[in-house]
Amino acid sequence: MKIHAIQTGTVAVTTAWQEGVGHGRRRLLNATLDRKWTEPLPIYAFAIEHPEGVIVVDTGETARVSEPGYFPRWHPVFRAFREWVEPEQEIGPQLAQLGIGPRDVRWVVMTHLHTDHAGGLHHFPDTQILVARAEIEYAAKGLQGRLRGYPSNRWPAWFDPTPLDLEPEPFGPFPQSLQLTNAGDVTLVPLLGHTPGQIGVLVEDGDHTVLLAGDSSYNQDLLLRGKVDGVGPDEQAERVTHERIRAYAVANPTVYLVAHDPETSARLAERRLVLAAPEKVAA
Repeated sequence: MKIHAIQTGTVAVTTAWQEGVGHGRRRLLNATLDRKWTEPLPIYAFAIEHPEGVIVVDTGETARVSEPGYFPRWHPVFRAFREWVEPEQEIGPQLAQLGIGPRDVRWVVMTHLHTDHAGGLHHFPDTQILVARAEIEYAAKGLQGRLRGYPSNRWPAWFDPTPLDLEPEPFGPFPQSLQLTNAGDVTLVPLLGHTPGQIGVLVEDGDHTVLLAGDSSYNQDLLLRGKVDGVGPDEQAERVTHERIRAYAVANPTVYLVAHDPETSARLAERRLVLAAPEKVAA
């Protein structure tokens, strides 16, 4: 089994977006009004070459972000990040360079539906796309979804994902789970907070686990320090997710990979493990 980290361009966000300032609605306000910016950060998607078929986790961003009017500029969230994507950086061409064709992809698993994770959906018109039911409902097409920060009017017209309902079967500190592969080595778990339906993908690979964790944090240091971002709608759920990830990593050697950490590619190549102290996990 081989896991690829595929960088589909870069994004800069405000510093109060990357690491939240304040609480409640003030936290989101600070993220959108902040005028300090991070350096350009990677936008990663992932491909798992599995014996049961290739599993793509998130689809990265589209080069169309450079088109005038692509994002609704009336929404303050879309003024708090900047993206740079070239056509050849989209996930489709990059998979082709790896020798992975559309028919090789068995599933596309979406950790969540924000634009930098769903911008490459158009490369997978004939693939089963899996999204947590709660995420589909929260990001529903129309004005309500766009008000919540999802440019759903940019999704392909054919987009009709398969809703996922995780089973009430605990997996370590995670209260629900869903086994994806027959081999039992790829499991989906809830990582709520950044969005109400975000999920993570746990890949058991020999003596360690690789956790593809979406936007659970913007880098590993923020996870270890328990610092939530500035835009997730549920700050407490995000903190609980951090606690669960850290608890899992204490009990199981784990490589933690998120979409915007500059160290993600090196951490995957070196199979660099999370080091965290045991702690109480919230119920």
